[in-house]
Amino acid sequence: MAALWGAGCILSPANGSAAAPALVAPSASAAEGAADLIQVTLTNPLDAPRPSETVALDLRDLEQVVPGLDPKNTVVVDAAGHAVLSQLVDMNGDESPDQLVFQADFSPSEVKTFRLRAARRQPPTHADFRVYGRFVRERHDDFAWENDLIAHRMYGPDLETWKQEPLTSSGVDVWAKRVSKLVVNDWYMMDDYHKDHGEGADFYSVGKARGCGGLGIWANDALHVSKNFINSRVLANGPIRLVFELYYAAWEADGALVAETKRVILDAGSQFDRFESVFAGARGARAVGIGIAKHAGSALQIDERSGYVLSWEPLQGGKSGNLGCAIVLPPGASVVPKQTESDYLLVTPAPASGPLRYYAGFGWDRGGHIADLAAWSKEVQSLSNRLAAPVKVSLAPVTGTSATPPAAQGSSQR
Repeated sequence: MAALWGAGCILSPANGSAAAPALVAPSASAAEGAADLIQVTLTNPLDAPRPSETVALDLRDLEQVVPGLDPKNTVVVDAAGHAVLSQLVDMNGDESPDQLVFQADFSPSEVKTFRLRAARRQPPTHADFRVYGRFVRERHDDFAWENDLIAHRMYGPDLETWKQEPLTSSGVDVWAKRVSKLVVNDWYMMDDYHKDHGEGADFYSVGKARGCGGLGIWANDALHVSKNFINSRVLANGPIRLVFELYYAAWEADGALVAETKRVILDAGSQFDRFESVFAGARGARAVGIGIAKHAGSALQIDERSGYVLSWEPLQGGKSGNLGCAIVLPPGASVVPKQTESDYLLVTPAPASGPLRYYAGFGWDRGGHIADLAAWSKEVQSLSNRLAAPVKVSLAPVTGTSATPPAAQGSSQR
């Protein structure tokens, strides 16, 4: 299916622990003078800008337009013929690409065209990478990930038995960044990431709470949560999109055992991660509570109709600024606000099959992008609006190619 993702969402036209294979990006010289194969027309239906919109084209759709298309020798160019950074993404772990991903900025109601060109792809440079994630064995089995705006970590099995400071938690931790460069490796190397040395720091307290976007099974008016993840794998690791999975062993929820596979997708330029959780083993209907940790001095806004909750709180009593967290569900989701002693929750039914999808992210008022509560509220509402009105995508063969199918038309969905 041809798809387009903006701010963490996939848009579809109507008509292992191993990472993905080496990813490549086009160079201007490689794209010049080669044959154009497919025209991609993108339409922003909103009367609002959409920066860093991620377009994810399904290779099966592209092959329907141009049979025999070779993704490893296909690059993206803009309307002027200039090469655009793109990434081949493996979404299922078979070490073969499934999507061709690139990004575009849209003005209100703007229509943009791109072309896919037959040309040799070149490796991206170090400077092209704006996302990164890895399993951190040396820090008691953390999994840490980031883009140019935000960073996170979640806790692995060794931390449960660490003698100095054991912690059992499936909450999502937040690392506040004030620089666009990737910092995870540097912060772990220096092992002093609770102090701000000019790049930001880990100011956020998770403990056993849900942090910024963790979940549990909601049953009998209580939240039942897992232990730390037991395994992980990275499917795609930049330069534009990061895709990884965490696996949680079965835990008891209201007399039934339930296990979770959590997929996380983070794109460059986004304040929000996309989470996709698949549950196995629980019997009968169940609900999931997705949470934000309660901290002193926090302000809370809930919009049940739009399906989101957001918070704004002082970090370390305000001496480290303020941070906003938010959870946003796709359009039409049923949500009920709940609270526990440690968390604000949105409770939503778990799907009978397939993943539970939602978005969670944060903004820091010293990061240079989110100034205050009003700006954070606007950012969250903007995501909700973009989810409800995704960019429309159309694929058509370029005149002179060997393609015979008609153009693929459709509006996208989140």
